[in-house]
Amino acid sequence: MSFRLLSILALAAIGATGLAGCATMAPLPPTQVLRYHLDAPIPRGTIAVEPLTGGDAPASLEFKTYAAAVEGELIKLGYAIPAQGQRADYIASVSFTRTNALGPPRRAPFTLGIGGGSYSGGYNGGVGLGGGVGIPFGGAKRSDVLVAELAVTIKQRSDMSPLWEGHAEGVSDISGADQQANKLAAALFTGFPGESGRTVIVK
Repeated sequence: MSFRLLSILALAAIGATGLAGCATMAPLPPTQVLRYHLDAPIPRGTIAVEPLTGGDAPASLEFKTYAAAVEGELIKLGYAIPAQGQRADYIASVSFTRTNALGPPRRAPFTLGIGGGSYSGGYNGGVGLGGGVGIPFGGAKRSDVLVAELAVTIKQRSDMSPLWEGHAEGVSDISGADQQANKLAAALFTGFPGESGRTVIVK
């Protein structure tokens, strides 16, 4: 089942829950993950997390949140953050978007190009949903639904050649937006490096 269809079903379920006055929030779709790599080992070493060129400013609070989430997952995998002033073995380029699911669609400035094809990341909002519509969560409360995307490319520092690329997309209510970065990063690096070219669902 496609992520877009999962999102529509979730929104419908949330609306039905609110109309029924139920106190519990309807379940949201799981995270969808797509990864590409060269089916070759990526030795552990030092890695620097940086914004993708043309992406989000490194000084923004949102970027720092997503960068920290990515750093945390890479450290769990055995990579290390280089000491200040030292060159890293690898670069992890990070891009993200957070979009109101009922508003105009946005596309992350990210393309998966490893493995003989390209995949342009980004939530496709062309599902007939109007912008600015509140969705009821838990009966009395009404919040916006956010579609969040995280894209990461790991490159060899010596020649900047890409070794691994991944894209994760998930849905959250606005009250859980701060936790969405950690959720997407954890899903993106689950089973790293993952099966190349296959879209998987991570709950």
